Amino acid sequence: MKVFLHPAAESDVEEAAEFYERTGSPALAAKFVAEFKRVSQLLLEFPGIGSPRSRGRQGFSMSIFPYTVIYRSDTEGILVLVVKHDARRPGYGGSRKS
Repeated sequence: MKVFLHPAAESDVEEAAEFYERTGSPALAAKFVAEFKRVSQLLLEFPGIGSPRSRGRQGFSMSIFPYTVIYRSDTEGILVLVVKHDARRPGYGGSRKS
């Protein structure tokens, strides 16, 4: 099994890391990326751990940063659809398809 990222979710992670590098430090940006990778591996090991969302999606909050990972799991692995800041509008990334 493997973690797959929707192209827009890749952009979400890159934008967040750039924000933390610009407003904090390169070390803070690296910490964000490391936390995202940790959460991704956790979801791969325990795909049902997230909270149910619409259209078969699940959400799991990062513990260190105010971001939620929206994903879908299947027999091949985890597809990360959205990585959103918790202050963004509720429907952010909702139109992304697997």
